[in-house]
Amino acid sequence: MFDLKITSGTVVDGTGGERFNADVAVKDGRIVEIRRRGPGDGPLEGEAAQTIDAAGKIVAPGFVDIHTHYDGQVSWDSLLEPSSNHGVTTVVAGNCGVGFAPVRPGQEQWLIELMEGVEDIPGTALTEGITWGWESYAEYLDVIGTRELAVDIGSQVAHGTVRAYAMGERGARNEPATPEDIAAMSRLVQEAAEAGALGFSSSRTLAHRAMDGEPVPGTFAAEDELFALGRAMVAGGGAVFELAPQGAAGEDIVAPKKELEWMRRLGEELDCALSFALIQVDADPNLWREQLDMSAAAHEAGSRLHPQVAARPFGMLLGFPGHHAFTHRPTYRRLKAQCTRDELAARLAEPAVRAAILAEDDLPVDPKLLFDGMFAFAQHSADRLYALGEPPDYEPTAERTVAAIARERGDDVLATMYDLMLQNDAAAMLMLPLFNYSEGNHDAIREMMTHPSGVLGLSDGGAHCSMICDASYPTFLLTHWARDRHRGAKLPLEYVIRKQSHDTARLFGLTDRGVLGVGKKADVNVIDMDALTLHAPRMAYDLPAGGHRLVQGASGYAATIVSGVVTRRDGVDTGARPGRLVRGAR
Repeated sequence: MFDLKITSGTVVDGTGGERFNADVAVKDGRIVEIRRRGPGDGPLEGEAAQTIDAAGKIVAPGFVDIHTHYDGQVSWDSLLEPSSNHGVTTVVAGNCGVGFAPVRPGQEQWLIELMEGVEDIPGTALTEGITWGWESYAEYLDVIGTRELAVDIGSQVAHGTVRAYAMGERGARNEPATPEDIAAMSRLVQEAAEAGALGFSSSRTLAHRAMDGEPVPGTFAAEDELFALGRAMVAGGGAVFELAPQGAAGEDIVAPKKELEWMRRLGEELDCALSFALIQVDADPNLWREQLDMSAAAHEAGSRLHPQVAARPFGMLLGFPGHHAFTHRPTYRRLKAQCTRDELAARLAEPAVRAAILAEDDLPVDPKLLFDGMFAFAQHSADRLYALGEPPDYEPTAERTVAAIARERGDDVLATMYDLMLQNDAAAMLMLPLFNYSEGNHDAIREMMTHPSGVLGLSDGGAHCSMICDASYPTFLLTHWARDRHRGAKLPLEYVIRKQSHDTARLFGLTDRGVLGVGKKADVNVIDMDALTLHAPRMAYDLPAGGHRLVQGASGYAATIVSGVVTRRDGVDTGARPGRLVRGAR
């Protein structure tokens, strides 16, 4: 008697091998049999408590998203959306050197403001939603370990929290670490890895700052500190040293290659995987190729450097529900303060209101607010701000920029921008690709994705709530890259599935998942590739304290299965919560 049978499906097993027709049987959360079916072959024998007919559908492993920021959201959201909407069955949090453990009593608000500044997660939502109840990293994992979730979650210990815990205000303000400080931090990192941290993360890019403008603790850490913490991670059993390197956001085009040099030496010494953020920057549009070449050379020399790459342009979405060009116009400010969201959308469409907003001067910027100058940036980006559309087009041509549309209409640029955002009841979004779009297409992204040492990540699931929803990467990989791309070469479905299941799981040593094989964890997606659709992003207001976030839905997932239990059927949550904490060394 099986718990579950998936019959007559086309299996893409995550190894990158050719697809095949088969029945899959599950018992006690594991795959116990895969029966290939050729012409004339009968079905897999044996009764099952539940059977899914997968005829005409793809049967694939659950996806493993290695770059998320659900460190706080796991306290209140058992679904861990939006990732669980997109076939993801395992997430890894604690990236970019920020997290919530270890924490000294009284430091909680500071950690919230650090996360809010770096990852754009509303501080009010974190304040209301996080239950706390821990001090050490081991205690944090124990609290997470009590949660019943829709997906599995693993975590990395973050440099920023470790530095602040060990060094107090000196660590938070990025003062140099003494040998005694480094020894204290090393003990914390090793203890965290021994408790089950999957790795250690750090951020060294000046683009990552707390709400007060201070760079993430560890941004300027010297090599003795970095190497010591890497050794501590490995000693405790951690698998991956993850970081956002200096110059990752294009703020320095010399530093990235210097970063690769010390990373290569660290990898050679410790024999651990290092995963670093890699995107194409306009300041040097070919720098990423040099970084890929250096990574390949490091691999040949025995150092496992893995550029962590994105599946589409890296930037932000602008529109009336979030950041946009008119936030500092007096009429807009007044209406936003007076109206409900529905009322505001209706008022913005009134000709008199539109004319007033377009005619007004902007109010002054508050220098104390991190994103207060975003409106001016939006106003001057019309030549690279694209109408996203529905279904969304993430590889638009030049004639879809706001500036080009304005020229075609013979209209003012800001008036055109206003009208485009007014569509869909003032909910339409415009795409501003800041990175990975220097050539105006996805060719550079494709080259990064096909590099032998590259690993797919950077979805930032749970983060950048008002600006992006790249947690939808898994669906985008299937629709755009394997099926729909029209401006260049696609990628085989087998490759796309392997890159976000087998490869991401193996990076963190999660060898029990990521492929469909007998004895493996029964994390499975049943996908109707013909019907699979990525919907337009929209703003939701469902975080604690009424916080908002961009979400993006998908249809075409017939079933998502975690540990043999169906968690979503036809895109609808079943209420099942088989997901658990994934520990590393322990």
